[in-house]
Amino acid sequence: QVQPVESGGGSVQAGGSLRLSCAASGYTYSSYCMGWFRQAPGKEREGVATVSSGGVIVYADSVKGRFTISRDNPKNTVYLQMNSLKPEDTAMYYCAAAPLCISGRFLRPDYFAYWGQGTQVTVSS
Repeated sequence: QVQPVESGGGSVQAGGSLRLSCAASGYTYSSYCMGWFRQAPGKEREGVATVSSGGVIVYADSVKGRFTISRDNPKNTVYLQMNSLKPEDTAMYYCAAAPLCISGRFLRPDYFAYWGQGTQVTVSS
């Protein structure tokens, strides 16, 4: 069973940094499209960053230049390094997997079939 598991959330002041990790189990992780998504209270889930099996990366405009997604295939893990955090980055962050990245769908939550439980990120001003 495909099951991403997130870790690394927490509370930080504006301008600080956090690194989220997503460990993979139950599937051939290296061949999957892996994405990070977030959902703030009262808002829809939105795409943050996605990396394909071939290393193609797409970021949401709101995080470009501040967040970095990476994957470590031998460790079956994908990371989201978040720098210069802002209060508006506060949300539950989810890791998700799809068998294949398709152009135009990198940041679409409805395209990803497998989801972790989420990890909370809170940024205070």
